[in-house]
Amino acid sequence: MHSSIFSEIRDFFARGSVLSRLIGINVAIFVLVGIIRVLFFLFDAPSAYSGIINWFGVPSNADTLITRPWTLFTYMFLHFDFFHIFFNMFMLYIGGRLFRDFLGENRLTGTYIIGGLFGALFFILAYNLFPVFNEDKNLAVAIGASASVLAIFIAIASYMPNYELPLILIGRIKLKYIAVFFVVVDLLSIDKGNSGGHLAHLGGALWGFLYIMLLKKGKDPGKFASTWIRAIGSIFKPRPTMRVEYRSKKPVSDEEYNRQKAENQKRMDQILDKISQHGYQSLTSEEKEILFKLSNKN
Repeated sequence: MHSSIFSEIRDFFARGSVLSRLIGINVAIFVLVGIIRVLFFLFDAPSAYSGIINWFGVPSNADTLITRPWTLFTYMFLHFDFFHIFFNMFMLYIGGRLFRDFLGENRLTGTYIIGGLFGALFFILAYNLFPVFNEDKNLAVAIGASASVLAIFIAIASYMPNYELPLILIGRIKLKYIAVFFVVVDLLSIDKGNSGGHLAHLGGALWGFLYIMLLKKGKDPGKFASTWIRAIGSIFKPRPTMRVEYRSKKPVSDEEYNRQKAENQKRMDQILDKISQHGYQSLTSEEKEILFKLSNKN
């Protein structure tokens, strides 16, 4: 039974989508840390739980950060309570699905990681530059995936600003308005509490916007991070049984390759124009399949 459970978990991370893996990792870490917190409580050592947060959350103190560089990455998978992780994973699911459909799943991980790094950078710089944080700059610690999630959401909103998302009690609203709402709320909430968190959110949002601006110019700065993460993930994939096949395949000429590439791009532009005018739901099953295949090639 135990081996079956572990096999299912292994298969989930090996064969699941990038989005499901990101959500799964966040939830798994939340559950694990929660169990540790309860154990510390039962043994009357609640202060030990704070040690976990300080050891894996990103510190605002630069000297402490030098001794704990891993926190730049671990903080974006660590959450404080149920509502914290629930809201982040809900937003990751909504924004991640749109991102995957329009920009391809291969770019999702890089946007998540670099968005989180931008969030950490904003948090650290703000606490060391602005006088209001002088008393807290040596003690503050940031945790949570909010910066990474907002980077993904702002990225897709910048790429497809007029795409309409159906919201309960509100109706259909364009992504650009939702994105502006999130950014403005974080900006106006800096002096209302959790200043570090709101600053980190703005850092992630900035990366999401910059990423799309660079992508539209033909540059993909997140490609390296995505490739690196996929290389690590491939370690856990089961090795296929070796099989030798002999095939005779005529090589594609440069002219034919460029022609196919131009046709694919033209088809992609037509589908994106249709989405922009009539929404994703207006696509036929064939168009959705084409969009998914062409997005994953990017």
